[in-house]
Amino acid sequence: MTFTKLLQIVGDEPVFETGLLKAGPRPDPGLFGQLARWRSAGRIIQLRRGLYALAPPYRKTIPHPFLVANRLSPGSCVSGLSALAFAGAIPEFVPEVTSCGPGRTQVRTTALGRYSFRHLKPAMRHGYRLLELGGEQEAFVATPEKAFLDLAYLQPGGDDRAWIDGLRLNFDALCGESLEGMAVAIGSPKLTRAARYVRSLENDSELGFEAV
Repeated sequence: MTFTKLLQIVGDEPVFETGLLKAGPRPDPGLFGQLARWRSAGRIIQLRRGLYALAPPYRKTIPHPFLVANRLSPGSCVSGLSALAFAGAIPEFVPEVTSCGPGRTQVRTTALGRYSFRHLKPAMRHGYRLLELGGEQEAFVATPEKAFLDLAYLQPGGDDRAWIDGLRLNFDALCGESLEGMAVAIGSPKLTRAARYVRSLENDSELGFEAV
């Protein structure tokens, strides 16, 4: 396969897998060697085994970090601080993309950014939606309520009031009632305590009170 042919096949894709290149009745037997040479030449970026992105200036689309996270660990969903920041539920910019799912806990540092993945038990694997990211890209991302619960579940002392206060939650982007209902359904006392405190903060904010 020539590089021109590669661009014809994946030029519009933010990331691509080798399975796309092996499709057809006569797969190129030298494909993996060619991919290694293009990677060494700086024409493509390897994100993990079998997953690549075109390097500048060859790519037409800049891969969205959330799409990359989904593809790095199939079955995972963007959550925690990343999803909260994306929804505007916390004020900080979060440079590392955090995802949760059935896979093992790991951190991947790539040319497209740093990605962390956290394992969740089956009872926690719900509350995600497929979001449009622009540029015909989409990814599975936790709702703000689920993102908070994932974060609190994984954080030692995630029901600590001082830690929750430090998040500076924006209640225009997060619903305390939905959060509490989700926590109760999960059946975790820790998450229920955290959710009820968040709901009390939301009620105080509606009355014009500020946390001390």
